[in-house]
Amino acid sequence: MMQITKTPLKGVLVIEPKIWKDPRGYFYESFNSQILAEAGITAPFVQDNQSFSQKGTLRGLHAQKQPFAQGKLVRVIQGRVFDVAVDARRQSPTYGQHFGIELSGDNHKQLWVPPGFLHGFLTLEDDTIFTYKVTQFYNKESEVGVIWNDPQLGINWGSIPAAELLLSEKDTVLPGFSEFDSPF
Repeated sequence: MMQITKTPLKGVLVIEPKIWKDPRGYFYESFNSQILAEAGITAPFVQDNQSFSQKGTLRGLHAQKQPFAQGKLVRVIQGRVFDVAVDARRQSPTYGQHFGIELSGDNHKQLWVPPGFLHGFLTLEDDTIFTYKVTQFYNKESEVGVIWNDPQLGINWGSIPAAELLLSEKDTVLPGFSEFDSPF
């Protein structure tokens, strides 16, 4: 069984699986389409992605515009991340607001990030394995994003100094939120 909790951002959900532990280790259901459908997650998942990152790697804030907008079911297999969803839906009462949560290989929490949200994460430990199921295939021409440290968003990424973060070149030149022409 999974416990599903709503967040302050409509549509973003925290999913906590039931963990069965014994002297051998643990077992849990990481995906159950029936339970997710009951929570409103009905789009089919078409692709699984996985990343391996060192402490201080920041990936984001990214999305894909229609017709390739993706819903993402994200979790950590090993290590820890601070995971963030930013509401980029223009008509939403929480437009420009964000929700952040620590996901780890120990807490087994997952986050559902529906289409219309920017997404990013910061790894908090070396050798972190992050995985996500997506509801649409990757399409480079549909990529959109916002700079991770935009003061308008006010995301507190934690205690790792900005000078020590590991970022892709692409993520250092994304626009600020006020310059972002949201397609959602």
